[in-house]
Amino acid sequence: MENKRKRCIFISFIGVMLFLFVSFYNKLISPNGSSQPVMVSPQSKLDQWEDPGPYHVAYPRNYRFIMDDTATCRNRTPFLLLMVPVAPSDVEARDTIRKTWGSEKSVLGQTVETLFILGLPGGPDHEQQQEKLHQENLQHRDLIQGRFQDTYRNLTIKTMLTLEWLSLYCTKASYYMKIDSDMLLHVPNLVKLLLDPKTPKQKYMSGLVWWHSPVIRNPFNRFYMPARVFAEPEYPPYPLGMAYVMSLDLPAKLLQMSSQIKPIYIEDAYLGMCLQRLGLAPTDPPEDTMFLVLPKHPLSNCRLSKVIAVTTESRQQMMSYWQKSKRLEAEC
Repeated sequence: MENKRKRCIFISFIGVMLFLFVSFYNKLISPNGSSQPVMVSPQSKLDQWEDPGPYHVAYPRNYRFIMDDTATCRNRTPFLLLMVPVAPSDVEARDTIRKTWGSEKSVLGQTVETLFILGLPGGPDHEQQQEKLHQENLQHRDLIQGRFQDTYRNLTIKTMLTLEWLSLYCTKASYYMKIDSDMLLHVPNLVKLLLDPKTPKQKYMSGLVWWHSPVIRNPFNRFYMPARVFAEPEYPPYPLGMAYVMSLDLPAKLLQMSSQIKPIYIEDAYLGMCLQRLGLAPTDPPEDTMFLVLPKHPLSNCRLSKVIAVTTESRQQMMSYWQKSKRLEAEC
């Protein structure tokens, strides 16, 4: 009786091993279970990352655009397109921008348009938030939404999806600026810079450039990056993510490079890595007063008249500065 029981266990063991072997063999031949070989591109290899870990992001993926019915770059082509990454719930930021610099549509004879880029809302009320976004977009037609979770750690995903959208629809436009929702943008000064004959029409990216940005090795710092993820002591040069502008030939080129570089969660440093792989470097603005990240408030009339993008401390301050800048323009 004991021998019979042992024989049954042995036969079961052999059966399990054969099953595992056949399953492994089928997967080795084809990930989708067919007997035909599958061609795997570099992009699809990157798609197989299931857990990016704490220092990378899950890109590329088929995130898709679930809201992008704007006429911008479809029925009309702007000279300059302003793209604002913003949290789904921050309707106050979007409305403030719509009332201030986002309302400027024709500047120095050039067409300017503003869009907002966002991901999926989270939390227990995400369905209600999504419905509110739908109603907001019906009114303004200026939301671009991708199917990814909108979090700070996913900012690189949001940035890369912005480049995807631009490369799909806006190749005929001239320039694009990514600008955070807490920034005051002096649109005439930006357009004046872009119209300057000395400003390149291609392979151009500018902003407040970090030329020797040290890689943070302190594990208690929010921007900590271990050497096993990025070995160099400094990141390649990149414009600070608060506001940067690029010519519209660059999005497709940056996307092509991104298939070769595993994306880190620090979005502006990652763009610097892609730029370096392209053999390009960002361009300093003509004046260091054009992009201000930690200004001393309140700004004087002189500083406000020269600035392109500056960090503000509140919606009220942004509104006040914008109204003041319009008065200064009228006086000049």
